[in-house]
Formats: sequence, structure tokens, C-alpha cells
Amino acid sequence: MSIGYRELAAVLREAIQRGDYPPGATLPKQEDLASEHGININTVRKTIAVLEAEGLVDSVRRRGTVVRPRPVMKRMGVERYAKSKWKFGLVAFAADREASGREWKPGDQTNKVRQVEADAETAEALGLETGATVYERARLVRDGETPTHTLTSYYNPVHVEGTPLVDPKPGPATPGGGFAVLTLQGFEPDHMTESVHSRMPRPEEVEELELPAGEPVMILTRRTFSKDGTPIEFARGVHAASRFVWSYSFQIPE
Repeated sequence: MSIGYRELAAVLREAIQRGDYPPGATLPKQEDLASEHGININTVRKTIAVLEAEGLVDSVRRRGTVVRPRPVMKRMGVERYAKSKWKFGLVAFAADREASGREWKPGDQTNKVRQVEADAETAEALGLETGATVYERARLVRDGETPTHTLTSYYNPVHVEGTPLVDPKPGPATPGGGFAVLTLQGFEPDHMTESVHSRMPRPEEVEELELPAGEPVMILTRRTFSKDGTPIEFARGVHAASRFVWSYSFQIPE
């Protein structure tokens, strides 16, 4: 008796998870799967579509159906922002790399700086009027040749004018990144709020992050404050969902 596409998807999913097809391996040709299981090619195509939607495989031209690499990068929680890191020259994305046992270099991060009008969310986060002029600092971060995420920070000009944060050169603003610059300006980061949600990517995000078909993105927003509650940075990050494991360690409150 032939099987349906859901049953075949379950067979292949189990084989992938068991390691029969490791990351980067190619599944049998669709014609071979159809012949082996006594089903038509359209059923196999529906099976592959299911596995693609689950993020397990990609259809690669001239190669076939390839098992996706599993996440290799830890995206840490509070530990990535430890003052003992950025005060001594280790920016947050580099802290993630070190925790993941991966090398990094300043050139892994691009940098574009410009003045823009604050949208409603940015203005509210920075305590400004909608449409007020703010500095936008947009970065694309790569792991080797692979883009992992974008991060765009917004600043009140009175806090950062004339500092390395408005210098468009590639890489972190200083060895300690933006937090080190803000500290030198008298606005040492003290506490923050991060929010995370997922969605499907926009066309420009698919292109910039080189996303495979069907992969969602993780959207992070970050609001950073000085000790007296002054908002000193608002940031939005767009992360390729398959390229990170989000890891949080914390003390359980009483």
C-alpha cells in the first residue's frame, strides 16, 4: 500500500533527526523516492514542501533537496551585555561568537549612519516627538560569508553628536561598541528591555540575509536606559531564524 505525503514526510523527518542525512547531505532524488515508496512525483513534491516549511531542508539548484545546517550560534541573553565585556572591548555580537566557540573580526559588521525622522515607535522609545531628527546606525553582521542578522540603532543627537557612533566606518564604533561610547558621554547603560517575536521576512530581508525559501525571521527590539531612566538607545534586529539558538540564563525571582 502506498503512503501519503504526510507519512513520507514523517519518515524523512525521522531520518534527518536520526542523522541518516546530516546537515549538508542531499536527500534521494524525488523520482527515486517516488519509485521506492510506490507513489507519484506530485506526492513527493508535497512532502518536500512540508519539510521546507519546517526548516529542515532547502531545494538547491543542481543539487536537489539539501538538509539545512542546524543553528551554530548562541544568541545569549543578559550575559552578552555584561559590563565586564563591553568595558574591556568585547561588543555583544562578539560575545555571542566567543560563547559559540566561533572566531570573529571587526569587519564582520558593516555600518551605515544617517540622520532620519523618527517613526512613532522610535520616537516613543527615545522620549521624542514623532518626526524628530535622530541618528540611525544600521549594521549587517556576518559569520564568515553568511549574514546572520541586521541591527539598527537609533540615538538622540544630543547624546551622540560628534562621537564615534556617528562615524560611518565599518565595524564596531569602538572596541567596546556603542555602549562604551555612551558611557564616555555620561550615559552609561544601566538597564534595558528586549522584546522578541517572529514573522515572515520582507523581500529586502530575504535578499540581505540570503534566506532560503520559507524561513522566518526573529525580530528583536531593545530599549536601553541610563541609571536615571534616560532612554539612550532604541534598536531593532532582524535575525535569520535558523542561524541562532536563543539562550537565556537567569536567577529565578522569589
